[in-house]
Amino acid sequence: MAEMDIYEVLKHIPQRFPLLLIDRVKECEPGKRVVALKNVSANEPYFPGHFPHRPIMPGVLILEAMAQAAGVLVFSGAGAQNHEETLYYYVGIDNARFKKPVVPGDQLELEVVLERMLRGIGRFACVARVAGQVVAEATILCAVQPADKA
Repeated sequence: MAEMDIYEVLKHIPQRFPLLLIDRVKECEPGKRVVALKNVSANEPYFPGHFPHRPIMPGVLILEAMAQAAGVLVFSGAGAQNHEETLYYYVGIDNARFKKPVVPGDQLELEVVLERMLRGIGRFACVARVAGQVVAEATILCAVQPADKA
């Protein structure tokens, strides 16, 4: 179970500021499971507009963080394709639920488990927690495709 700092994370996914939503990986079992962290800062670029007097991390960005953690999981596996030659797309989001708001100062822990991979489409069970409490969960589907077919 390998840990990854931010420099190692950047080797596995193409996202960069301001849309990079993974700061560190605590655990990674390639092809099976990943636990990643996002430190939610008051300086996030979306907080001035969401919402000015009560900043809350948008749910869609929590889902994006889940997908990025899934990308780390896929691109860290043995025989994984280079993320510079491939693109990783959402193809579905099922059963997304948001249970508590995520606010500045929180550390978002993302646990993503690969349920199956079939014809380049992965199905992932995702749970987001803050201080051990579930704040969001979803099942996401993502597809890996060569960048030249995009």
